[in-house]
Amino acid sequence: MLDTPNEMLPMLYKSWSTETGSQWLPENPARGQCNVTSLVVQDMFGGEILKTEVPGAWHFYNRIGGVRYDLTSSQFSAPIQYMDIESTHEEALSGTGVEQYATLKNRINNLRRAYLSENPNRPSKI
Repeated sequence: MLDTPNEMLPMLYKSWSTETGSQWLPENPARGQCNVTSLVVQDMFGGEILKTEVPGAWHFYNRIGGVRYDLTSSQFSAPIQYMDIESTHEEALSGTGVEQYATLKNRINNLRRAYLSENPNRPSKI
């Protein structure tokens, strides 16, 4: 079902909430979701977690097969000046809670399973 992380976006919008990131807002659903999202993307697709400094914080995202995937960039009103600093699973996790990470991962997995059960002939890479 999911060939690239970008195809996760509809699932992420259904899954993000204050239970996955305390800064979540209905009018800005990607706000505060970068840590947990980068972790789940890495779990599903591999690759690296990267970070870039934004005003007041670090912003986390992924690089897979040499391609940058920032699924939470919509939280920012201005373009990001990416620094592509290598990070780790542990560093990204330190900026969120284990429960938030588990909640997002479970929601994405549940949506993926539901899709696959409704579309049994559709191949899935993840």
